[in-house]
Amino acid sequence: MKRVLAVTALVLVLISCNKNNKVIEAAEEIPVTVEVDRYDKAFFESKPADLPKLKAQYPYFFPPTVSDTVLVEKMTNPLWRQLYQEVEKRYDNFDIEKEGIENVFKYIKYYYPKTKIPKVVTVIQDMDADYKTIYSEEKNMLIISLELYLGKTHKFYEYPEYMKNTFEPAQMMPDVVESFAFYKVKPPMDREFLSQMIYAGKKLYLKDALLPNTSDEDKICYSTEQLKWCEENDVDVWRYFVEEKALYNTDPKLIQRFIAPAPFSKFGKDNDNTTPPRIATWIGWQIVREFMENNNVPMQKMLIMDAKEIFQQSKYKPTK
Repeated sequence: MKRVLAVTALVLVLISCNKNNKVIEAAEEIPVTVEVDRYDKAFFESKPADLPKLKAQYPYFFPPTVSDTVLVEKMTNPLWRQLYQEVEKRYDNFDIEKEGIENVFKYIKYYYPKTKIPKVVTVIQDMDADYKTIYSEEKNMLIISLELYLGKTHKFYEYPEYMKNTFEPAQMMPDVVESFAFYKVKPPMDREFLSQMIYAGKKLYLKDALLPNTSDEDKICYSTEQLKWCEENDVDVWRYFVEEKALYNTDPKLIQRFIAPAPFSKFGKDNDNTTPPRIATWIGWQIVREFMENNNVPMQKMLIMDAKEIFQQSKYKPTK
């Protein structure tokens, strides 16, 4: 019996690998060329007298509430100019990143053929970690804030360590997919912890599909050690959620403890600081993966399905 199960599992793995290879081959054949507009260069290489020309060329970056005085200050301030120089050191040549974005949109076009290829605009904004990349389907534009991809050890980053990890260049393509997911992953209609968990898992599964050559560590922004911890402790984590009756609980503190960005997950144990952050996000990812493995459902449909239906049909139950 064990031999039969082992053979069956091997056959399923081979079928899955063959299917993935066909997707990769088909996606890589899709022609995609993105236009990159270096607004960061245009702004910081201009003089105050050039502001009217810049406003005419980039009206969406000049809201009427921002005065010319503020703009001139940013353009000429030594600290801002130093930041621009640091961005230039890393991204003067944007060819590798451009190729990465084109590859992402090859897969987007494979799964969503009607998607238009956006214009890519690079900027230097205000060091706002909540807006590292912005994808706008309405404006057909992808905005990337380059000052937030200089590497976690950069001297300009006065952030907690767990946030600095998100500023690695390797996070740029996962962030692009995250911003695209806003249009394709249906938010939960309720506040239950399970729904929030699977919502996060859906977005990570979209990264599986659109970034097939990216490591799981980079998709979820974990270290290798953090990912290993999740894989070795998933049974205990799941037991904790079940025993604490967390799955259908609507307490927003659960999101803060187990889904929101943080230095670690908060179980209320003495060794919490050894746990990876956002552990429920990882669990949600595994539930969605199990669902897709056990059900013949297109990814596009899964992304808008009800969380409870996904959970029930996933048959998720981690075992040692």
